Amino acid sequence: MASIFSRIVAGEIPSYKIAENEHCYAFLDINPLKKGHTLVIPKKEVDKLFDLDDELYTELFAFAKSIAAAIKQAYPCDRVGMAVIGLEVPHAHIHLVPINYMSDIDFTRPKLQLSPEEMQEVASAIQAQL
Repeated sequence: MASIFSRIVAGEIPSYKIAENEHCYAFLDINPLKKGHTLVIPKKEVDKLFDLDDELYTELFAFAKSIAAAIKQAYPCDRVGMAVIGLEVPHAHIHLVPINYMSDIDFTRPKLQLSPEEMQEVASAIQAQL
């Protein structure tokens, strides 16, 4: 069975898409740590990030870099933090989170509860910077 992320890429499950290209897809985390928290994934379903072939790995990080720049413009912060955990979904993914403090990227803290309208506002704000 396809991962939830593969089903998002296929359009079977809705997402707040930020951007996509032939091989990569970026969308808002539905349980964000902060406004702007975005997931960047390869469209190809590969469980572990370091199992990606070198070409796709390089493309994924270049794609993530452009998304991070847009997040920083939309949500001014000291930097955009990056985390690769990968235990919750068997599909390689990168978390991009606007941060000012180490605690901003602590995955044990309570997640934001944003309305669909707020999620769309966040997505639109980041897209406007691409």
